[in-house]
Amino acid sequence: MDLKKIKAFAFDIDGVATNGSLLCTSEGDFLRIYDAKDGFGIRMAAMNGYPVAVITGGSSETIRMRMQASGVKPEDVFLHCRNKMEEFTLFCERYNLSPEEVMYFGDDVPDIEVMKASGCGVCPSDAVVEVQKEADWITDAPGGKGCLREAIEKTLRKQGKWIFDTEEYKRKF
Repeated sequence: MDLKKIKAFAFDIDGVATNGSLLCTSEGDFLRIYDAKDGFGIRMAAMNGYPVAVITGGSSETIRMRMQASGVKPEDVFLHCRNKMEEFTLFCERYNLSPEEVMYFGDDVPDIEVMKASGCGVCPSDAVVEVQKEADWITDAPGGKGCLREAIEKTLRKQGKWIFDTEEYKRKF
């Protein structure tokens, strides 16, 4: 796994950016809990010029809102995905990336195809067995508890780009 070749990040929401638990409101929306450290990791990637995408089966607009607050562009939040390769391919084309330049995080069976196509398929420690068998990297952290931060930080550090600029942070966030 060559982390120096990674130029972008893409990930699923439920089970990766969250622990997979969903609370349903009487209006039919699903509520999720996100880890702030994951959010900061995503911000660091965005602040340092890495395109970031969300490719999820979830369809709540609250996902888009949370990811925008973390630095993900609204057009790079793909909701209600049933064939994640289609959105992954669109994301790669939008930024002129080869799939091998993208680190993809997934935790369940619908993520396997994209994980295998990406340059580095990552899963949280509590991903399903089928995904763990296909992953290039299984994080120490479980979904929703820092798995995004762990892999993003390690990748940026490896590339010498884990640099926090207070002024840039104030401008963007």
